[in-house]
Amino acid sequence: LRMLQVKLIVTGDDFGYCPRRNQGIVDCFLAGAVSNVSLLVNGSAAADAAELARRYNIPIGLHANLSEGSPVCEVLKTNSSLLNQDGFFHGKMGFRTALSKGLLNMSEVKQELKAQVELFRELTGHLPPHMDGHQHVHVLPEVRHVFAEVLEEYGIKYTRVPIEPGLHNCDWIPQSLMEFYLGVEEDSFNTVDVFTRHGIRWPDIYIGLSTMGKNMSVNNIWSAIDAAIKEFTSKVPQSRTVTIELMVHPGYPSVPPAGGCGEGPDDFSQSCERLHELQTLMKPELQSHYKTRNIQLCSFKDL
Repeated sequence: LRMLQVKLIVTGDDFGYCPRRNQGIVDCFLAGAVSNVSLLVNGSAAADAAELARRYNIPIGLHANLSEGSPVCEVLKTNSSLLNQDGFFHGKMGFRTALSKGLLNMSEVKQELKAQVELFRELTGHLPPHMDGHQHVHVLPEVRHVFAEVLEEYGIKYTRVPIEPGLHNCDWIPQSLMEFYLGVEEDSFNTVDVFTRHGIRWPDIYIGLSTMGKNMSVNNIWSAIDAAIKEFTSKVPQSRTVTIELMVHPGYPSVPPAGGCGEGPDDFSQSCERLHELQTLMKPELQSHYKTRNIQLCSFKDL
């Protein structure tokens, strides 16, 4: 293990969601606790987030959103299969239900994804080096093909495939959430071939479901990383480097009406769980542990 070089990308998701989320993520970046961010371009504070990324030189990618708030593509804002009767996206579970019933038009999904890439470029001045999906929509059936086409068209090399080693042993995750996670995992397994065919890459290891919100602790980040590295080296013993993405959601709690992606902030964003993540990630013992284990924090462009 000592010889192994570990590159760790700690990605703060939902950048642009609200001013307090942005502030929390920036504080984490400046403290060396987050090394990369994923921007919601339909977030109410997306322009502010892009400005902060520029000011502090924060590596930034696109958090493609098809499930929360409003589309960014003008044509789709009024009449599209992506919207519910209130005129917003269908929601985390609603999107999955509509998809399974065959109600979503994939050309509209593609149109919206491209519009989000274009808006990202407008806000930041460059294409996203990596692009993943808010609430893991990018690995869903049908969507995965369209998502891969968009990445290939724009030459976006990296994404996220949320298959987390050791997830099955996490007995602290409530059953309803675990069912959702296992669905995400199954969808991810079925996505690997599609992304591979399109020449898209992702880190060797993904961590983030077992460490979300109140479940995050220095200890469980550590045991997740250690267990994942152990499993990886047993499968690929000759490897000299291993890359890991740790997905995190730090921030200060949203205060309505500020925040959200068009509908105001959700419960998770107003809760103390994001503050808990921020405080955990900033703990000095986590940082010193990285150093002793030869773990280098980086972003996708450093891979």
